[in-house]
Amino acid sequence: MSELTAGQKAPDFTLPTDQGTEVSLQGLLEESEKGAVIYFYPKASTPGCTTEACDFRDSLNSLKSAGYAVVGISPDKMPALEKFRDKQELNFPLASDPEREVMSAWGAYGEKNSYGRLVKGVIRTTVVVGKDGKVVLAKYRVRAKGHVARLRKELGID
Repeated sequence: MSELTAGQKAPDFTLPTDQGTEVSLQGLLEESEKGAVIYFYPKASTPGCTTEACDFRDSLNSLKSAGYAVVGISPDKMPALEKFRDKQELNFPLASDPEREVMSAWGAYGEKNSYGRLVKGVIRTTVVVGKDGKVVLAKYRVRAKGHVARLRKELGID
């Protein structure tokens, strides 16, 4: 699947989470006032993914206050997600997509440049979906450091 763009209907999904429940786009939109922030990351407990997850953790209250629910999605299996959550004290759900079906549907899995080589893998991506289920903002190939601050600024939170 190609990258999502603003105004496009976001594909629904249902995935298991580190909290022992399932998360769906529909559920996130129902529980939030403005919409949902769905971010895709390559691997739990790696430096870039830890930086990004901790930034979301530290910004969660302001994102929630602004009306957004947050979920992180990776191909990691549940034990890795649970360990990551506990070690970093993450306060939002982490979902497991080991078959990379949701990532593919959202354009967050495919060819990417890694140290000068073209490889297939998870593309660090953040998509904001409005209450109507349409993409408000889609950011692909984001840098982990400072990403959440840039996102908050683009959403008018800061």
